[in-house]
This record gives sequence, structure tokens and C-alpha cells, in this order.
Amino acid sequence: MTHRLASKDILALGFMTFALFVGAGNIIFPPMVGIQSGEHVWIAALGFLITAVGLPVMTVIALARVGGGVDALSSPIGKAAGLLLATVCYLAVGPLFATPRTATVSFEVGIAPLTGDGAMPLFIYSLVYFILVIGISLYPGKLLDTVGHILAPLKIVALTVLGVVAIMWPAGSVTTATDVYQHAAFSNGFINGYLTMDTLGAMVFGIVIVNAARSRGVTDGKLLTRYTVLAGLIAGVGLTLVYLALFKLGSGSGGIVDQNANGAAILHAYVQQTFGSMGSFFLAALIFVACIVTAVGLTCACAEFFEQYLPLSYRTLVFILGLFSMVVSNLGLSHLIQISIPVLTAIYPPCIVLVVLSFTLNWWNKSSRIIAPTMLVSLVFGFIDAIKATHFSAMLPAWSQSLPLAEQGLSWLPPSLAILILVAICDRVMGREQVAVQQ
Repeated sequence: MTHRLASKDILALGFMTFALFVGAGNIIFPPMVGIQSGEHVWIAALGFLITAVGLPVMTVIALARVGGGVDALSSPIGKAAGLLLATVCYLAVGPLFATPRTATVSFEVGIAPLTGDGAMPLFIYSLVYFILVIGISLYPGKLLDTVGHILAPLKIVALTVLGVVAIMWPAGSVTTATDVYQHAAFSNGFINGYLTMDTLGAMVFGIVIVNAARSRGVTDGKLLTRYTVLAGLIAGVGLTLVYLALFKLGSGSGGIVDQNANGAAILHAYVQQTFGSMGSFFLAALIFVACIVTAVGLTCACAEFFEQYLPLSYRTLVFILGLFSMVVSNLGLSHLIQISIPVLTAIYPPCIVLVVLSFTLNWWNKSSRIIAPTMLVSLVFGFIDAIKATHFSAMLPAWSQSLPLAEQGLSWLPPSLAILILVAICDRVMGREQVAVQQ
């Protein structure tokens, strides 16, 4: 007989899911949107919430329906292509980019102002940071206890304090929106939410959430799906509340920091003004807890995934992934971002297509006819958007610069919708012909 989760464990699972999502990037982007969008802040916020909350929650639900693994979710495109997509996704949001970035962001936001932005302080910090990450990740069965019952509540308390203070004591009045937000507040908010890359993170975290429920003795597939969906919804509500508070914080900060400042500078200026000398310490603690929870989730997920395909144990993989991430983190934040943006820009569109179309499988005679071509087209145009973010943009043909939604970084969307309509028609026609032959 399968076990059922108690209410407190369901809540802890939701808190854990929320904590896995909220890294430093999620805390930094909303204040930037808030201060730049000015009087149009809530229109921009709506676009941001669609891609930074809606899509990740959809991804968690989609993964719950197939058992928690991105390789299972990608089955309509074939085993080989699905495995390749899963591998690229895990590497990108794992040891190559996202996990090292949690260390560099937490260092630059919380530690560098105190120690200086040098190579040795970063090395010492990253060493201590990843020793902690490895230590927690070695015991995935206790993740619900370490993250869900301890680290997640700490993060939630810190974010709640920051959010309540931002609402109760705004730094100043709302400033005038910048030019880009004057003309396209919604689409710019949409793109900034897209850049959080939480949908890719959700594809990695899905199996972590399912396994956390399994660690409590839950084996029934329907119960696992239900608990994972509930966890995703709890996380979605938490993310929305945090983002709204941070939009409010940013929108009133125009008088204490330059409107073009990055999110870290906005947060630092606000907490310094509000909390005084304790502001830097509070912000450093908040970013540290936010980042280390995300790093643990990514390390656990990657180790569990690669254990299936490599002749290495889970514990060995945790050490390898942790040490590799530590080495990469010492490249520094600016280099990591410069390298990661084109890669993530290319692989994000097909992942969005896969997640959205996974809810339509019953609509088609053969789902592979629909999903594979649409993902391929989104990947091709995603590569075009990726090249635009590099020094090789001049090599692109002139027509690529005038594609619909190209300026918003969404040039993959119109052709993907066009091919979706085309293959949907083909699927209907081919389906009817097959029935006719059988008769």
C-alpha cells in the first residue's frame, strides 16, 4: 500500500519547489523591470509573469504527467533526439552555466563588496560554497528535510521580509519609463521573464520533485502526479508574490539609483537605505541561501540523470559535477553570462514548444508528426536569435534582421506557429487516409 503525504509534507514539497526556482537571477530581474518600466510597471509585470511563472509551472505539470523526466516528455521526437535534448538541457542549466553562475552571482552581490572582486576571494568562496553544495547533494533522500523544511523556509522568511518592507516603505515615487518600455512594456516584460530561463530549470527540477515525494514512500503514479502538480502550483503562487513585491521595490527606486543600474545595484541601494549598515549583510545572506538551494537542486538532478547513462555512481557524479562547477565559476560572472546567453537562447524555443505541445497529444493522430517538425523549426530560428547575441551577428543575411518579432528576440515564434498549422493539417489528412485504407 502506497504512502500518502501529510499536509505539512505537501507544503514542504511546495516550499522546496519554490526554493529550487528562486535563484539570484529571479531576485535581480524584477527590480530592473520595475525601475525601467516606470508608470507601465504592471503591464510589464504581466508579460514577465507569463514567462517567469506560467511556463515553469506548466513544465512542472507536464513532467508530472509523464513521471518527472524530460527524456520521457520528449518521447514524441524519438529516443535519440530526446536523449540529446535532455543531455543539452541538463548540461546547460547544470555544470556548464547555471550551477557555476549561482556561485558567481552570490559572490559578486554579497561577498565582493566586502572582500573586493579578486580571483583569490572568488576561489576561496567557490571552494567553500561547493563543499556545502556537494555535502547536501550527497543525500537526495533527505532533500525534503534539508531544503523543504530548513533552507526553503529561511529563504521564504528573508524574501517575505524584503517584500513586505518594499511594499510598506517604498524608496520613492515612480519614475518615467524608459523609451523601450514606453512603446512595448508588455513584450519587454515578457522577454525579461524569458531570460530567467526558469522553464529550462523546471525541466531539470521535475525529477527532483518527484523523487522527493518518492522518498516519503509515495509510489502510486496518480498520487505522485497530484503532489507534483500541487508543489508546482504552490511554487507558482510564491514566485508571483515575490515578483510583484520586487517590481514594487524597483519601481520606487529611481531616486536612489540610476535607472540603468542592474538588479544587484538596485537591491543593494534599497537595502542600504532601508536597513542601514545591516543592509549589505541581509542582502548577502538572502542571495547566498537563494543560490545554494538552486545549486543543490541542479546538482541532484544532473547526477540522477547522468547516473542512468554513465558507469558512475550517483555520489561520484555529485563530486564530479560539484568540482567541475567550481572550476567554471572561477571564470567570473561576466564571462559566464557572455558564453551562456547564445546557448540558452538557442535551446529555449524548442523546450517551450515541447512543453506547450505536450498538453495537446490527444488532439493528433500521431503526435510525432506535430512536435518534431515544430521543435526543429523553433530550434533553427532559435539559433538565428542566438547568433545575433554573438560577435558573428554580421554574418547573418539581411532578411534575418527583419523577421517578425526579431527585435524582441522571438523571431522563432511566427515560423513555429506557421509550421504547427501546416503539420496539423497534414496530420488530419494522413489520419483520414489511413482510416480509408483499413476500410
